[in-house]
Amino acid sequence: MPFPSSPRARSGPRRRSLLAVGPAALALAGCTAGPEGSADAGDGPSAVERRARARAARDSEELLGRYDAVIAARPALAGRLGPLREDVVRHVRAFGGGRKASPSASGPGSGPSSPSASPSAPAAVPGDDKEALAGLAAAERELADRRSEELLGAPGELARLLASVAAAGAAHVYLLTEGDA
Repeated sequence: MPFPSSPRARSGPRRRSLLAVGPAALALAGCTAGPEGSADAGDGPSAVERRARARAARDSEELLGRYDAVIAARPALAGRLGPLREDVVRHVRAFGGGRKASPSASGPGSGPSSPSASPSAPAAVPGDDKEALAGLAAAERELADRRSEELLGAPGELARLLASVAAAGAAHVYLLTEGDA
């Protein structure tokens, strides 16, 4: 005996189709820059975008300074922190920072081509390796969270860059607290 069909007819899209189409629609919406702060393709970045990039570069330079301070104070961590530090150097460059590159006494990856931290006072480094790593993880987490919030109001390309760097920061937090770098 066949099963009777449902007495109510479905109208509109099914839940599965909405779940499949929803993320694609959001991705397409995120690929276009909004009218605020955007200029014609040939005009270059707006003043709002330039300020946001400069702020993001400064934030990454400050984080780089923290890495340098920890590596200088805790040389045993240099091997573990070196790859993460190099990621932060790339983030500085991606945001347009590091124009005044100077040698840094931080060990791996330091040299004339590496951006140095801003001349502000260096962060205090805790007394043991575990606390030093926890301090770096907290700085990475705070910066990743801030960038995640900032990307909501950023123009298309900058929003994608902020999202990517925030994701890298979240991965750094994991590597600093749970995994092995």
